[in-house]
Amino acid sequence: MIETLLITALIIAIGMAFLLVKVFFKPNGEFSSQHIHDSQAMKDRGIHCVMDQDREMRRKSKFAVSEK
Repeated sequence: MIETLLITALIIAIGMAFLLVKVFFKPNGEFSSQHIHDSQAMKDRGIHCVMDQDREMRRKSKFAVSEK
């Protein structure tokens, strides 16, 4: 039981160390945004987040329920 907990703690510690290395050696020390609306490749393909796509489809439909 204790052996499993120690192995788990070691795996978590190694993962945290890799994250810290990325933060320390990155120029601004921060991670890039993972949101779809911040990705230029997704914008080029016309892909938006699901909320934006839903809003666009509701505007196009004549049977859409109006938003308040």
